Amino acid sequence: MPAAEPDLFLGGRLRLRQPPRGAHRAGTDAVLLGMLVPAEEGRVVCDLGASTGLVGLSYALRAPRSRVILVERDPELADLARWNAAENGLESRVSICEADILAAAGPRRAAGLAADSVDIALTNPPFLEAGRHRPSPHCGRASAHSFEAGSLDAWLRTCSDVVRPGGRLGLIHRADALAACLQAIGQRFGGLAIRPVHARADRPAIRVLIAGTKGSRAPLRILHPLVLQDPQGRATPESEALHRGEGAAMEAEATAQ
Repeated sequence: MPAAEPDLFLGGRLRLRQPPRGAHRAGTDAVLLGMLVPAEEGRVVCDLGASTGLVGLSYALRAPRSRVILVERDPELADLARWNAAENGLESRVSICEADILAAAGPRRAAGLAADSVDIALTNPPFLEAGRHRPSPHCGRASAHSFEAGSLDAWLRTCSDVVRPGGRLGLIHRADALAACLQAIGQRFGGLAIRPVHARADRPAIRVLIAGTKGSRAPLRILHPLVLQDPQGRATPESEALHRGEGAAMEAEATAQ
C-alpha cells in the first residue's frame, strides 16, 4: 500500500504518492535526473525504470508541451505512477508503459516501447549487481537496487533502441560505477558529458550524471562538480534551485553535442 500522504517535490508543485517507508522511494537521485537536461517544449521523453514517476513527471511539469512515457514493469508501481500523473493534472501528456526494460525486443515492442520513438531517455538503473551486496529484505526495494551481472549493458541497449538518431540519453549512477557505465554506453551515444556529484566539496563524488547524444562523435568532457551541501551541511544554492525545479544540472550546451 502507498504512504498515506503524497510527498512534495519541486517546491511543492509535484505531489508524488510513494510506497511506504522501507520500500524503494524516490529522492535526490531522481530529482537530479529529472532536472538533468533543460526543459524543451515539444519533446517526447521516456523515463525508463520510472517507479512512481518522479523523473518523467518533473520534466512534464517543466515543459508543458512535452509528452512523457513512464516505463515500469512492476504493476503496483505502474499504478502509482498512473495515479501521480492524474493527481498532478498530467494524464493527457503522460502515458504509462508496463514493460520490462531487460526483455527482448519483441516483448518490449508488444508492450508499446517502440524503436527510435523518443527524443530524450532518462534513466536511473539499479545500482548494484546481484551477489555483490546484501539485498534488502523488501522485494520491491531489492528489485529497484540490484540486477544480474551484465544487465547494465542490456538496460542501456534498450535506452539506445528507443532514442531516435540525434536524440539524447541522461543517466545517473554511483560514481564508482563510471567505468561500467562508459563500457555499457560504448558506441551507442557520443559527445558524452560527465558531471560528478559530491555530498560536500571536500568529499569524493558519490554519483555521476552522464549525458550523451545518439550517433555523436564529439569528444567526452568532464564538467565542474555539483556539490549538494556546504561545509555546515546546508544545501548549496544550486542544490536548492534544482530541488525547487529551477535550472538544469547540465546546461543545454553540455547535452546537445
